[in-house]
Amino acid sequence: MKNKEIIIGAGTASPLTARRPGYGTMRLTGEDFYGEPRDRTGAVALLRKAAELGVNFFDTADFYGPGVTNRLLAEALYPYSSDIIVATKVGAKRGSDKSWLPYGEPEELRLSVENNLKELKLEQLHLVHYGKAAQSPGDYEEGLETMLALQREGKILHIGLSNATVDQFNNAINMGKVASVENMYSYTQRITDPASPYGFQGGEVLPLCEKYQIPFIPFFSLQTSLSTGQNKMEELAGEKGVSSAQLNIAWLLHQSDWILPIPGTTSIEHLEENLKAAEIELSENELEFLNVVVA
Repeated sequence: MKNKEIIIGAGTASPLTARRPGYGTMRLTGEDFYGEPRDRTGAVALLRKAAELGVNFFDTADFYGPGVTNRLLAEALYPYSSDIIVATKVGAKRGSDKSWLPYGEPEELRLSVENNLKELKLEQLHLVHYGKAAQSPGDYEEGLETMLALQREGKILHIGLSNATVDQFNNAINMGKVASVENMYSYTQRITDPASPYGFQGGEVLPLCEKYQIPFIPFFSLQTSLSTGQNKMEELAGEKGVSSAQLNIAWLLHQSDWILPIPGTTSIEHLEENLKAAEIELSENELEFLNVVVA
């Protein structure tokens, strides 16, 4: 099977070892990813079960809820074991009408970092993904300079990028060490989709991550509701006796040793299924069958 571990911050003084797959917390919030979960006790139990099963990479943000998933993680796992990695992100906030709003000015980035530190009960954030899409290069670089300053101040250990374009990646790599990239990427969406508010340049950045040995963290990776190519995924899943979601995760793990999937779920049963996907072997013929996508 492909490597089950991945190094974040390789070549730095404090590299982190994440096990694949990780877990994305966004779905633990309320309706439209806003407010408290319907079953808070169940959400806390799920996070503890994930850690018990060996998950050590948890993706969150102070604007999930807002503040909901950070507080859930702290309630479930604090004090954190030495191998737990909590990855958060900055660059957005939620409006009272549940809208998603930009929040990437220097003072806003600082406030987000402070929010994350407080909610997660951490003195230093392990990994922070900086996202400020659809801005001018100057604005993007100004925000990244703020992130680098926060890193120098000791509030951030590693800096990653979120929703990064190729140009933003190249700018960032010239300014400092990029520890990871978190972009939309899935079996059914591997390249830029101009109609998607989340797509940006997901797949185009993956080869750059491989070149620089930087983990690529795909979000919305279980887009099984999209029709393109899923018929093949469902056909092969049936033949192998696994779920389509499991095969989607296995496909991701077989694409690159630098991909770190973070499938989210609110069900312990589905969590266990998702983790078992790491054991699914795909032959060259099976991968070739899946990778010839017919619209």
